[in-house]
Amino acid sequence: MGAGDDVVVAAARAGDEGAFAMLVERHRGELRVHCYRMLGSFDESEDLVQETFLRAWRNLEGFEGRSTFRAWLYRIATNACLDVLDGRARRVLPQHLAAPSDPSLALPPRTDVAWLQPFPDRLWEPAAPSEAEPDAVAVTRETIELAFLAAIQHLPPRQRAVLILRDVLGWPAKQTAALLEGSVASVNSALQRARVTMKEHLPERRLDWAPSAEPTERERAVLRRYMDAVERADLAAVADLLAEDVRTTMPPYPMWFQGRDSVMAALAASWDPCSPGYVGRFHMVPTRANMRPAVATYVRRPDEPAYRAFAIAVFEIEDGRIVAATAFHDPGLFPAFELPMALPSTHR
Repeated sequence: MGAGDDVVVAAARAGDEGAFAMLVERHRGELRVHCYRMLGSFDESEDLVQETFLRAWRNLEGFEGRSTFRAWLYRIATNACLDVLDGRARRVLPQHLAAPSDPSLALPPRTDVAWLQPFPDRLWEPAAPSEAEPDAVAVTRETIELAFLAAIQHLPPRQRAVLILRDVLGWPAKQTAALLEGSVASVNSALQRARVTMKEHLPERRLDWAPSAEPTERERAVLRRYMDAVERADLAAVADLLAEDVRTTMPPYPMWFQGRDSVMAALAASWDPCSPGYVGRFHMVPTRANMRPAVATYVRRPDEPAYRAFAIAVFEIEDGRIVAATAFHDPGLFPAFELPMALPSTHR
């Protein structure tokens, strides 16, 4: 915070709600991402940011300036997340619960399992602190990829907080210990245990998560071809874009498919107008989620007047092939991506 910010903090402490709003809005984006990493839920991250600001306003007189205002907000947000996580089961994706599904079987019912949720890239704001901030040297290591989020769910809440603060945000052990009201030794011990667990659950090729990057032109080309093939219901063209060991999931449905043959068998049934499992015709809109290429899918059945919001699909693309696709079948996510809930049937 600059020297002028001291005046704003003083005004906020004196009861100026406008000054307080100015302070918290500066940090809303990064705190939303922090809560999302802790919880694995976009919806809950929104709620926890609001809870953070409410707690901060109520306790503003307790801010004595011994840390930056930003660090103080991180302390409140982290503790709010820890309160929510106490005794709660981890969030998962279908592949974490059972073996691959048989595409010849009927679609299983939706479940009330706590699923991971995607995060819209438009709301992702990498931290850009001053040199005095504890994570100034670690901005390039920001990540909210699904592989990381799924792995971190295996950590107890406190270890989760330590790993995020130390390895993702780059906070020093001393400041992390102060935030968590523990010792440096306990923080270092928790970090070592967390790193071991993460290596057990991250994919082999992702033991060390790299800085996220924009999709390459090759990846964008693959996505364009995929969208066109799906809209034309061209199974052969889709198959040509899938890796042999591709994995597809569609939470909240618990089934998932492993391998090109299984995926194509499932698609063949759901794309056949004569099949009882026929889904309808699709329209695809490109978007971004979790720093990965993504598509918003709309579907229209023969008796419906418009395409309706269906799923947000997040892709992993390697060597010109789709190696994984996670389609979050939750139309309630579309507003967060600034996408309409329906498109006219003439939309192409």
